[in-house]
Amino acid sequence: MTEESTCEGKIQRCAQNDTTTKRCSDMKYILVIGDGMADNPVEALGGKTPLQYARIPAMDALASKGIVGSVLNVPDGLPAGSDTAILSIFGCDPRVCYTGRAPLEAAAGGIGLQPGDVAYRCNMVAYEDADIPFEEKRILSHSAGSIEGEESAQLVRELWNDQRFRVLADRVGMMVYPSLSFRHIAVQKSADIKGIILIPPHDHLGEEIGPLLPAGCDNADVLRGLMVKAHEVLDLHPLNQKRRTEGKLPANGIWFWAEGTAVTLPQFQKAYGKTGGVISAVPLCHGIASLVGLEPVTVEGATGELETNYEGKVHAALGVLQKHDFVAIHVEAPDECTHNGDLKGKLQAIEWLDSRVILPLTEKLSGQGIPYRLLILSDHKTLTATRGHDGDPVPFLLYDSRKNEGTGRTYSEKDGGHGPYIGAGIDLMGMLFEQYDVLNRKRLR
Repeated sequence: MTEESTCEGKIQRCAQNDTTTKRCSDMKYILVIGDGMADNPVEALGGKTPLQYARIPAMDALASKGIVGSVLNVPDGLPAGSDTAILSIFGCDPRVCYTGRAPLEAAAGGIGLQPGDVAYRCNMVAYEDADIPFEEKRILSHSAGSIEGEESAQLVRELWNDQRFRVLADRVGMMVYPSLSFRHIAVQKSADIKGIILIPPHDHLGEEIGPLLPAGCDNADVLRGLMVKAHEVLDLHPLNQKRRTEGKLPANGIWFWAEGTAVTLPQFQKAYGKTGGVISAVPLCHGIASLVGLEPVTVEGATGELETNYEGKVHAALGVLQKHDFVAIHVEAPDECTHNGDLKGKLQAIEWLDSRVILPLTEKLSGQGIPYRLLILSDHKTLTATRGHDGDPVPFLLYDSRKNEGTGRTYSEKDGGHGPYIGAGIDLMGMLFEQYDVLNRKRLR
């Protein structure tokens, strides 16, 4: 058998815009997560949600032929975040395996955790410029104004090399690992976090930081001390002075949150009999991929922001499907735009997800005659009204290229509420892989 006649060969030619009509017998399975794109009705949009208001003809066309329903990805009692939600989506029950977000992201960076180690997300943030006590400052941006990754990493390296900060960090067993984004990781040896309260910064933008600072135990005081010292070091750093002159927010602080200990996740191939890859710009998704035995795929120019490499993600997805049964594409932009109070950007992110990911991907697979099942959903809601997360059910769209389910619905929160309801996100993969009958709510095998 030649490469021309194999599924692999056909997908390769598909990526090169070949239009052959030969069919491939191998089924492909695709998951697309538009992070935080689900929402509640927005007054500025005439009472519509961003999904209802945005122009998404590709998703709506698939919805009309597929199944549109709603799913609860965040179990009751757990924080509404991408960590708990995406764990559920990949079939990992967060009620059993969730210890915190940071250990998942640490795995993406190859950072191994030993017994007793605690990992924290260490955001590069922007505090307001004002001659007032630290506790009275407001947090303006959880990402230091979407700081460029290399500049963010440089500032963390310089912070770590500053003796004022380094002496204190060494004293409490803290190591900070820079990443090429605002999402750094810190690891503390033999840390007691019982009772600790660490608050996600993106849920409290514009608020005074005093009530939001670490609390609840002695180690919280340690983290507060490091945050104060980091602000002292970074606030007047030449790089931040330069950022101010350029009209940018300063990266004048760090923020600890998302604490957790080492975690083991169930293996994807053992659970579903499939291999695959995960395409994302954020460490969380790549960390989960690594821990469940999927291939983390990095795309050049993928930023996690509105201006990301959508076309590169499609090309990478086709490449993954040359070798595997399954691929997941994660797009962070709707979530980031909402956190930043950018409703126009959120609408644009949703529309670009539709026109620059969903449409070209489905056109190329259909043009090759390759049968596929496609699951599209938001991990959680990110609310325009609050700029924070919400754990309510989100709409999902399941399309099978071999079938016409004929619902006639659009992809939206409203139509999702009229379709089948899945009470646990951990059932989604079984649904995608035809192991779970969503309409009759029963397992098939």
